[in-house]
Amino acid sequence: MGVVVRQKVKGKGKAWWVFVSHNGRRTSRKVGSKQAAEKVAKELEAKLALGEFGFEDKKPVFTFGEYAKRWIETTVPATCKASTLRDYKDILRIHVLPVFGDLKVTDITRGMVKDFLLGKINEGYAASTVTHLKNVVSGVLNRAVDDEVIPANPAKSLGRLFKPKDRKATMDPLTGEELGKLLDTVKAHYPEHYALFLLLAGTGMRIGEARALRWGDIDFEGRFINVSKSLVRGKVSTPKSGKGRRVDVSPQLAQVLLAHRTEQRKKGLALGLGDLPEFVFTDKKGLPIDQDVWRRRIFNKALEKAGLRKIRIHDLRHTYATLRIAKGDNIADVSKQLGHHSVKLTLDIYYHWIPGQSKSEVDELDEVIFGNGD
Repeated sequence: MGVVVRQKVKGKGKAWWVFVSHNGRRTSRKVGSKQAAEKVAKELEAKLALGEFGFEDKKPVFTFGEYAKRWIETTVPATCKASTLRDYKDILRIHVLPVFGDLKVTDITRGMVKDFLLGKINEGYAASTVTHLKNVVSGVLNRAVDDEVIPANPAKSLGRLFKPKDRKATMDPLTGEELGKLLDTVKAHYPEHYALFLLLAGTGMRIGEARALRWGDIDFEGRFINVSKSLVRGKVSTPKSGKGRRVDVSPQLAQVLLAHRTEQRKKGLALGLGDLPEFVFTDKKGLPIDQDVWRRRIFNKALEKAGLRKIRIHDLRHTYATLRIAKGDNIADVSKQLGHHSVKLTLDIYYHWIPGQSKSEVDELDEVIFGNGD
């Protein structure tokens, strides 16, 4: 990689360093000012060209695969959710290690990383997937930067790899009329799942949050739900935002959930549980519903029976947001209900539906969904 001049800690008055990396060997020295460091760098480049520079540091340079093992075993478990750890392990095994695993980290260049990512884009992988690939490569190489084996991370500052994502193009919310048609169909053909459909469309909760919901999380008197957990790939963790939130419940949804609790109590007694199953939405064995099974056997079939286009479960969350925003509800309250980290994010996603605050606005969803509340 030659000779590189940079600051370890950026800022005015901070020391400048000279990093030398050549033929799998590396060393670094603190020089002082940028001008002095650049002068030393030129002298070292000349010595390298003449073969006169000798490395004092005899430490071996590890391969990308060796750094990846350290990163996935130490850094990721300490900073990421269990589901993210599993995703990163799969990304390393399937995509990254076959390309970079045997290379020394000093031999990996910015161009190599960019070509790798562009190749994945050309193969048809989604922008979100390619971003995850980049994060994994960058995370591993950051360990090498921390060890001062490489002066900078070649996976950073790659420039634009793909066109900005059009969030609107990825959403397909239902209209109020379509949602009413779907709920009527569910009530007629899949009544035991009506409460879950209405919860998703009437609160904007994510399916993982609904799967993790316990009866103690619902305050029927205050008409709100404490959303503090998410169940994804068999693991219970915090919601996507990393923190919990309180979601208001409309009168109609509260009545439906109470009726659902009665049916669940019957199920619990039949299963020998003595009372209610622990989770609100369960399968025949009293366990949390399987998202993939529910999507295939219930959600998709309900859409088909209702004569509606195929959408994602997550589009019910978008349906909640767009129905509220379209009728002029306070965007800050909608953002809070959804659990977004900022109102700006909510505006960025749903600005197309903007035409203003409280539980009364949530209550009005019953009018949108059920007409006059009948």
